[in-house]
Amino acid sequence: MERWIVVTLIIAVYLVATLAIGLLAGRRASHSVAGYVAGDRSFGLVVMYFVTGATVFSSFAFLGGPGWAYSRGAAAFYILGYGVLGIAPFYWMGPRIGALGRRLGHVTQAQMITGRFPSRALSALIAVMSLIAFVPYITIQIRGAGIVIEAVTDGHVPLWIGALAAYGIVILYVLVSGVMAVGWTNTFQGVFMVVIAWSLGLYLPYRLYGGVGPMFERIAAARPELLVPPGLAASGEPWSWGAYSSYILVSAVGLMMWPHLFMKAYTAKDDDTLRRTVILFPTFQLFLIPVFLIGFSGVLFPEAPPDPDSILPFMILRTDLPALVVGLFCAGALSASMSTGDALLHASASVVVEDGVARYVRLDDRVQRILMRALVLLTGAVSYWFALDEDSSLVQLLASAYGIVSQLAPPVVAALYWRRATTGGVAAGLIAGWATAAFFYLNPELKPFGLHEGVLGLLVHVPVLVGVSLAMQPQPERLLNEFFDEGGDAGEMGG
Repeated sequence: MERWIVVTLIIAVYLVATLAIGLLAGRRASHSVAGYVAGDRSFGLVVMYFVTGATVFSSFAFLGGPGWAYSRGAAAFYILGYGVLGIAPFYWMGPRIGALGRRLGHVTQAQMITGRFPSRALSALIAVMSLIAFVPYITIQIRGAGIVIEAVTDGHVPLWIGALAAYGIVILYVLVSGVMAVGWTNTFQGVFMVVIAWSLGLYLPYRLYGGVGPMFERIAAARPELLVPPGLAASGEPWSWGAYSSYILVSAVGLMMWPHLFMKAYTAKDDDTLRRTVILFPTFQLFLIPVFLIGFSGVLFPEAPPDPDSILPFMILRTDLPALVVGLFCAGALSASMSTGDALLHASASVVVEDGVARYVRLDDRVQRILMRALVLLTGAVSYWFALDEDSSLVQLLASAYGIVSQLAPPVVAALYWRRATTGGVAAGLIAGWATAAFFYLNPELKPFGLHEGVLGLLVHVPVLVGVSLAMQPQPERLLNEFFDEGGDAGEMGG
């Protein structure tokens, strides 16, 4: 039997197993919006750990991470740095958000923000901008799945078919089972991707160089520029410290502001589960170490891949590994892609319906679930269309999306900690921050010191939020007391 057929069969078995887990998981949830969106707030520590880790580390880590290590060297280390920085504040914020959700019925990020800053228009604005940020992120996952399947089958299964098959499975179990499918498939996929990453990350340097140490010694002699932080930019020129550090900063600020991650605060069964998840998350971050080793092992490889993002499957196929190992590698890469893509598709539909449509039109649970499923299909179709664009870099797509989502941090912090903040201040800050980020994204040559457009947006956003809030009348004490004081769910900062 030909090698590519064996690999394809292994991929098929993996996809069927994932679909079965996703469909069976839905039997554990109630047939309500809370069941579909928040899993009836029932996730324990194991599921929370894997749903957080596997959702954060996606195609950008399994393919884009090695791609950056291969082509830009030390620039890739920014991906390793921001995860721990980004999740740390959730140790304090997560339990407060979860407690507010249990008391006030929140299941989305915008519901928490507009519970503190009442405004249907603000809710709709957050829903629209969240969806805009979701599309490139989902595109990364779909494209990553297609790249891997096409590569390991020697082109017999083209990118468009591979991506369609993998995400047809994802869409199906998200449609049927909602966040319960996300949680349990992420647990299965998280274990799979970690085992595969460490196995390949240690094997390839040993196979090609005799070990990790000898590999870096040879790279230091032949390509020393790749080992000098902060590394190289997309153009191949050295990155400035301003650009490098601002990429870390905007990614750290934006990490837990992603609605699909933020909403996991509502799925935990209690506050201790959330805190333990945050404490344990850095152990999942170690998954990136073997991912980078894979990329570095390709630096001195005698052949070059068609593009940096495909360095991992490219090397796998040229090191004479058995078809079974190649198939398992592909399943690991698909785990990284699908474990994030399902959460994104689920959250995009939940956010648009809960925070957009339902704020203007009264809908019962059944109609909301139907609309959410329709949005899953629509968002998946749009992202699939973008995924067929061969000119997109996986890491660059993600970095641009962070410029949008990082602007949600000031409203969340203001909602939880500053009584003097107002609805008008939050809305003005969001608009100013998003407009600034968009301007510099479209005019990158104008960025001072090469700073990420998201950081520039925050530098405008925060003063506008504070200034407009102070210029307006404070919010009614009744609203503030309900949000801040009952049960001690939210902290308070004077002003």
